[in-house]
Amino acid sequence: MTIAIIGATGQLGTLTIDALLERGAPAADILALGRNSERLQTLADRGLRTAEIDLDDIDATAQSLAGVDKLLLVSFGPGDRVTQHGNAIDAARQAGVPHLIYTSGLEAPTTILELAADHKATEELVTAAGIPATFLRNGWYTENHQQDFAGARERGVIANSIADGRIATAPRKDFAEAAAVVLSTPGHEGKAYELSGDTAWSFDEFAATAADVLGTPVRYQPLTPEQERERLLTVGLDEGTAAFIVTLNTNMRDGAMAPTSGDLARLIGHPTEPLATTLRTWA
Repeated sequence: MTIAIIGATGQLGTLTIDALLERGAPAADILALGRNSERLQTLADRGLRTAEIDLDDIDATAQSLAGVDKLLLVSFGPGDRVTQHGNAIDAARQAGVPHLIYTSGLEAPTTILELAADHKATEELVTAAGIPATFLRNGWYTENHQQDFAGARERGVIANSIADGRIATAPRKDFAEAAAVVLSTPGHEGKAYELSGDTAWSFDEFAATAADVLGTPVRYQPLTPEQERERLLTVGLDEGTAAFIVTLNTNMRDGAMAPTSGDLARLIGHPTEPLATTLRTWA
């Protein structure tokens, strides 16, 4: 069985490859696809098949996907990603890929998270293409808060506008393991998994956990969205980036990343990694 990964050179893609190999998938059965030739060479050195692709060239991408049994499409970063996702989906349909797995966003069809609009649009493209698919609706990575932990260590203060909003995070490796399970076991076609950590925490709890891990006082300072925007501009962010962060944090304050379905733990067969465990690895 040939497993292909578009986005294999990114963080989630690389961790998914690690998880596949740990589960016993032969390296030669994994086709790593991406744009970074140096990182692709690193994967080739590990025994994987690799191909450099340009998603603007749908026909060439389809040729690279010939004979693939399962394709993982790792979502791209914000920008014109729906177009790129659409090109990948068209290439998969043209190549006759029998099973497409897409890393979507938590509760993408209904969430208040503005960032998830592209995921909802991509899911609709997959459905319209008629390819048997699985949606891995990934929640929030604990690693997204490494900067908060760094602030706790350096200043003893974490400040943002999330207030008492709760976030059910898990480390990226847990999400990668879930992708590897879906890629290497049968019966996932037509399903959507809402993936998040087992426990949703608040920033008061994050600060308390950081204080315990660091052995120094840490407090959480809630800001209004206006205060957060001004602080972000003061440290040099442009208006667009500051507005993006404030909107994201407002969505999380309102619970966009709080759901805990348990799907992630069920897929990987063990509890998701607790916040304190992840923070200890950063310390």
